[in-house]
Amino acid sequence: MNHPTLGPLAEKPHVAAALALIGQPGSRDQIPTPAAVLDLDAFDRNVAKMVGRAAAAGLALRPHSKSHKCATLAHRQIAAGAVGICCAKLGEAEAMAAAGVGAILVTSPVAGALSARRAAHLAAILPDFRIVLDHVGGVAELAAAATSPIQVLIDVDPGLGRTGVHDAEQAASVARAIAAQPNLRLIGVQCYGGQWQHLKGANERAAAIAEGMARLKTILAAIRATGAALDVVTGGGTGSFAADAAQAVLTEVQPGSFAFMDRDYREALSSDPDGAFEQSLSIATTVITDNHPKWVTVDGGLKAFSTDGPLPEPLTPKVARSKFHFFGDEHGLLMRPDGQPLVRGERIAFAPGHIDPTLDRYDLLHLVQGDILVNIVRIEARGASQ
Repeated sequence: MNHPTLGPLAEKPHVAAALALIGQPGSRDQIPTPAAVLDLDAFDRNVAKMVGRAAAAGLALRPHSKSHKCATLAHRQIAAGAVGICCAKLGEAEAMAAAGVGAILVTSPVAGALSARRAAHLAAILPDFRIVLDHVGGVAELAAAATSPIQVLIDVDPGLGRTGVHDAEQAASVARAIAAQPNLRLIGVQCYGGQWQHLKGANERAAAIAEGMARLKTILAAIRATGAALDVVTGGGTGSFAADAAQAVLTEVQPGSFAFMDRDYREALSSDPDGAFEQSLSIATTVITDNHPKWVTVDGGLKAFSTDGPLPEPLTPKVARSKFHFFGDEHGLLMRPDGQPLVRGERIAFAPGHIDPTLDRYDLLHLVQGDILVNIVRIEARGASQ
């Protein structure tokens, strides 16, 4: 069956079978498993809610596409009011650009002449390309590769020690190096506190973020003292939105997981406003054997879910309290629910423990409305880690 975006994938037997289901009542429960399934209505509600929260706080919304890596969803987010998207790596940005996404911020610094040339190419072909820098060496590499003006931001370490300028002196040095390059235009800074996102309790997150924003203010002052005009201060995520808005330092936020949610965020955010989003993304599995008296085996294992967070959580009501365990690369063990049968062929949906690396295991995303499969789209930036 032909499909406008799937290309050769559409010819695979399981994909062709799924494409033939599109539009049929009950087709959601016939999708070959394991499969990434997105409730499109819930996704749209989540995006609309975050667009509204950002607008009410006077913040631009630039969702991070590392959560979904899918151009169809990026376009949908921009149509709903986002100013563009974030990409973690150049490979993600290249995949998004090839699919027509024109407003992209690359949120990780890059190193080396080849990476600099790739970034310069994106800047030359996209209407709104931005990339972060955190080292004078990176400034020199990007400037040498530039064939047209490139918008850059200084990446600021929020205290995690992963990337970003460590202190005010480093920040000022990078700002002066950028100012000396005619093809680089400093437009702002980025400060993303990944370590804040999953802290349990709104008060604990707010305290940590207040400390981080005080550090950021010091660095902003040092950069501005060099004569730089900083129009954009970007950062933040799903778990830090309320505290970020209250601090009134950022001008733009980068949440990603809010549109889908996962068990990790659900447990950390609980009933806080930052967690008031629907579980729109699930992983569909099938019970492939029910021979054991205490548990059944599903067809989703280590290759179907990420393993860096909490275990996947059953969403199907009859097994909502059942415990899941990994049962090998291909299989999962699900304890039988008390008092209810669970038989071979039944469908079991799970909330992933951590959404971003889970979706990176899938080529395709199945879009559903109610019980109907309405489309299948590519996850174009799946595996784009370079």
